[in-house]
Amino acid sequence: MSFFIRGKHSVDPKKSSKPLKRKRLVKKSKKEADLEDQIATKKSKDDDDEEISSETDEDLPVQNGAAKEAEPDEEDRETAQEKRLRLANEIIEELNRKEQEKAGSKDIDREAIGKRIKDDLLEQAGKLRKNIADQYVGYNEEGIKKLRCKEHNSAITALSLSQDGKFLYSASKDCSIVKWSLTDFTKVKSIPGGRKGTENRHKGHTTTVNCIAVSSDNKFLASGDDRGQILIWDAEIFDLLKTFKHQSAVTGVVFRKGTHQLYSSSKDRSVKIWSLDEMTYIESLFGHQATVTSIDALSRERAITSGGRDNSLRIWKIVEESQLIYNGHKGSIDGVKLINEEYFLSCGDDGTLCLWGSMKKKPIAVIENAHGFNSENDQPHWVSSIAACLNTDLVASGSMDGNLKLWKCGEGFKNLTPLMSIPVVGFINAIAFTPDGSHVIVGLGQEHRLGRWWRMKEARNCIFVIPLVKNSTVIKD
Repeated sequence: MSFFIRGKHSVDPKKSSKPLKRKRLVKKSKKEADLEDQIATKKSKDDDDEEISSETDEDLPVQNGAAKEAEPDEEDRETAQEKRLRLANEIIEELNRKEQEKAGSKDIDREAIGKRIKDDLLEQAGKLRKNIADQYVGYNEEGIKKLRCKEHNSAITALSLSQDGKFLYSASKDCSIVKWSLTDFTKVKSIPGGRKGTENRHKGHTTTVNCIAVSSDNKFLASGDDRGQILIWDAEIFDLLKTFKHQSAVTGVVFRKGTHQLYSSSKDRSVKIWSLDEMTYIESLFGHQATVTSIDALSRERAITSGGRDNSLRIWKIVEESQLIYNGHKGSIDGVKLINEEYFLSCGDDGTLCLWGSMKKKPIAVIENAHGFNSENDQPHWVSSIAACLNTDLVASGSMDGNLKLWKCGEGFKNLTPLMSIPVVGFINAIAFTPDGSHVIVGLGQEHRLGRWWRMKEARNCIFVIPLVKNSTVIKD
């Protein structure tokens, strides 16, 4: 065995062939053979350990000049099928917990959980539709809550609800942002507006805040203003985290549902995508030929926008790097809102309310003069805001005619029919439904959110929280 070991004690046969040297070599080789056996045994054991860890010394973390052994995590030993099973069990446990909290007991309704899972799958596919409009028969006038504060001394321009429906965020023309509690209807926090020229010492907006959006997990709040700034806030404590910039006024911001991906639209005709996990800009989307007036998004990696005077709506397929173009309206398209992933609503200054399907280039249903005519100029009242109760057949529209109108989407989204009108004085600049559909929230102002063409002195700059009544309770017509 010593024949294969060539170290400093080995003998070169060309230089010496003395028996003594040969004998000494044989004697040393026995020791070396024993040593070699020990080394081989240890090496074999180390190799076995190395195969188990599947890591080299170079891959191990180093501290104080020595490599530490890394123990494999539990998840690393899981197979793909085991991991899917574990995640599914976690989801079911979470649904069980929510159903227990909802029922107020330890009894679990398996059918309710199964329906919840089915609804989640349909929602992800964009095919979920709940027929709830026929349940509503009126509203509770005595239960209406009016939210006012000193920070909002100008017209309300935008509203955004947390996904759990517990908090409401509002923005105003006076540059302020306010967080409200919808459990006790009180102001929680506020960011007062600043004046022009105070940008360096004021942490908030110094021009009109046009739009606002909160992420699904209530972690981030985004707001856009007339200076082209998008300010990113901690939604809990209102600390300013980051500032993004458009070349012109920001007209809309929206979070992709369940993510921290933010989409924004602007008067500079562009749509921009931002990642708030890395607090960075991703890309810009171009195509509109006029001001992009509004934007909306749901779970899919898509955004829908309205193009104002270019009379088009566009669905941006971000992954495919393509866009779908829909043409409609005779005037400026001022708003667009997704009902689900397949159907959406639009409104404009031509007084028209349109219902669309993503598979058709023209509107499925058109309601002309949805809010009547303006007696001063005999022109249709501009439809200034729209909203949809997500994944249902209930939608709403607002104008300056003194009425908030609720509409029902017909079977297969083939038509729009009036459901009820709720008297509201002022410009209805923003509308939002609570997640459970029990309330509709209205942001009012003495002026239109986009300009100062008219002024209604009798109106108040405030927010109304209006409880809707179903057919099982006393109603108010």
